[in-house]
Amino acid sequence: MLQQTQVNTVIPYYERFMQQFPDLRSLAQAQEDEVLHLWAGLGYYSRARNLHRAAKTIMEKFKGQFPDTPLALESLPGIGQSTAGAILALAFHHRAPILDGNVKRVLARFHGITTPVNEKSTESQLWELAEKHTPAKRIADYTQAIMDLGATLCTRSKPQCGRCPLMKNCSAHQQGIVDVLPIKKAVRALPVRTATFLVFKQDNCVLLQKRPPTGIWGSLWSMPEIEGKPDFERIRRFSQRQFKLTTFHHQPLESFRHTFSHYHLDIFPVIIPVKKIATKAARARQQGMEEMPQIWYNPHQPEPLGLPKPVERILRMMP
Repeated sequence: MLQQTQVNTVIPYYERFMQQFPDLRSLAQAQEDEVLHLWAGLGYYSRARNLHRAAKTIMEKFKGQFPDTPLALESLPGIGQSTAGAILALAFHHRAPILDGNVKRVLARFHGITTPVNEKSTESQLWELAEKHTPAKRIADYTQAIMDLGATLCTRSKPQCGRCPLMKNCSAHQQGIVDVLPIKKAVRALPVRTATFLVFKQDNCVLLQKRPPTGIWGSLWSMPEIEGKPDFERIRRFSQRQFKLTTFHHQPLESFRHTFSHYHLDIFPVIIPVKKIATKAARARQQGMEEMPQIWYNPHQPEPLGLPKPVERILRMMP
């Protein structure tokens, strides 16, 4: 949960998650929707899917015993070299280096590294330094300390150098370039995409579809959508093709922007009241096919489903 997310944001999610899934077995046996429901709002949902898959893998492949070697850990979904190192150091007290964002910042400043930290050659250099500094004893204390140092004192902005125990030997402090480091290669401006979210409303319920397991909001539930701003003719054709609707009214809601790591998404919700429509799931059942992942969702009697934040926002906007 702490990958790319701040501690204060994570704490309530972590507490609810651990209350629901106190051990590997309970997590492995959970339905994916249960896991995503507790993760909803944290973002980067592949983390939740990987965590769920990792628990299943440990129960099946490792007979319920959490692996304690780098190779075995990195074979689990979502676990790379740094996460494996953190697990080995903190849970098993094995000597293993880590290199999360906070540690990168501490090492870059301490050693005065002026090449971009998001370049491969610099990252290799930082791994060498992380390995060099990792002690043989009190490994868990050291690992927690260097992460906390970056999170609390050696922060991105307004670092508290006067309180830092490494100040006297810190190259960036000696050269007066603490505010400059670490350097990152310039990232291009995020592109903007637009999408119309179709809110098919039947009585108090809204039609939701389960998204594919990969990609944005993988395995979460969302409204049907079409690319671009609302266009009545396109909405009509889509509704007729997908749901056999021939006539309908539509009510635009206020648009808003949601930002992902790689782009901005401008969302235009449109309410379409219906009396009855033939959903894909209903047509699949009629044809003896496998039921499609599509439901009528009542926001006044919510089910434990994984909903992206923008979908929750649209549900709150509805009159």
